[in-house]
Amino acid sequence: MPPTSRLRRVAVLVLEGAKPLDVGIPAQVFTTRASMPYEVRLCGAAPGLVTGGDGLSYHVAHGLDTLVWADIVFIPGYRFPDRDDPPRAVTDALTAAHTRGARLAAISTGAFALAATGLLDGRRATTHWHYTRALAARHPHIRVDENVLFVDEGTVLTSAGAASGIDLCLHILRGDLGVAASNHAARRLVAAPYRSGGQAQYVPRSVPEPLGERFATTREWALHHLDQPLTLESLARQAAVSPRTFSRRFVEETGYTPMQWVMRARVDRARELLERSERGVERIAADVGLGTGSNLRLHFQRILGTTPSEYRRTFARGE
Repeated sequence: MPPTSRLRRVAVLVLEGAKPLDVGIPAQVFTTRASMPYEVRLCGAAPGLVTGGDGLSYHVAHGLDTLVWADIVFIPGYRFPDRDDPPRAVTDALTAAHTRGARLAAISTGAFALAATGLLDGRRATTHWHYTRALAARHPHIRVDENVLFVDEGTVLTSAGAASGIDLCLHILRGDLGVAASNHAARRLVAAPYRSGGQAQYVPRSVPEPLGERFATTREWALHHLDQPLTLESLARQAAVSPRTFSRRFVEETGYTPMQWVMRARVDRARELLERSERGVERIAADVGLGTGSNLRLHFQRILGTTPSEYRRTFARGE
C-alpha cells in the first residue's frame, strides 16, 4: 500500500478479558499526533466498562459502530480464547468491516476472534505459541504457523505474543508510511525496527540454546556493515561458530538463510535512503553493499515488485 497523507482511522476492539499490553500497543504506536496521520478509537461490544485480564478494566466510549468508521481494526488478545467465541454481534461487525475494505489485525490470542469470523479459513495465521495447537484444533481450515512473529495476508493480519504486536504495528506502519516513519516510531518506542526471528525461539525447550543472543549481536553488527562485503564465512566468524553451524542455526532463528537476510536488510536500508535522501540510485547501491544501480533495481523488483525510482516517486507525491 503506497503512503498517503490522508487520515487513517484505527479502531482497537476491546473484548472481555482483554490483555493490557495487547490493547496498549496499537493505541500507542498509532497515537494521534501531528506527525502521524492516524486517529485511534477504543471500542467494545457496547460502550461502557469492559472487564479486562490481569486485574484491569477498560472504559470504552464507543461500540461496534466504530468498526463502520475504521480503516484498520485491531483485535487485542484476551484470556481463555479457546473456550468460547466472541458474541455473534462482534464477529458479524468484524466481517462487515472487512467486506467494506477495512484491514483486520489480531494481536496474540485476538486471532481466535478473527478466526471465528471464518476470514482466516484457507489462510496462514499465527497466535501466541501457547495457543497455536488450540487454534489449529478449533479451526482446522487455518494454516497455523507457530514459527513466525506475524503473518500478513493482505486484509487480515495476525501476530504472536504481546511484543509481536509491536512488530505487526511497525510492519503496518512501514507499509503505510515507509521505512523512515516506521524506524522513527521504533525509536520512540525504544523497540527494534525489525525483528526477523520467529517465536519458536521463545517456546520452552529442554536444552537451552545459548547461541541466540550471539546471533542477535551478529545481526546488529551486520546492519552497521551493509556497505562492506558480507559472506557466510564473515558472519560466522563474527558469531564465533563454524559456517555450517551458523547457517543452520540462523535459519532456525530467523526463517531466512544468512544471505537472504542480508539481502533484505540491504533493500530495507535502500528504501530508507530513497525516502529520506537525494542520493542517486548508483550511490545508494554502493552505500548498501549492492554495488551497482542495476543490481539494486534487480533485487528491488524481486523483493518489492517495484523499481527504486518508482518507490521514490511514490513518496515524493505523498500518495
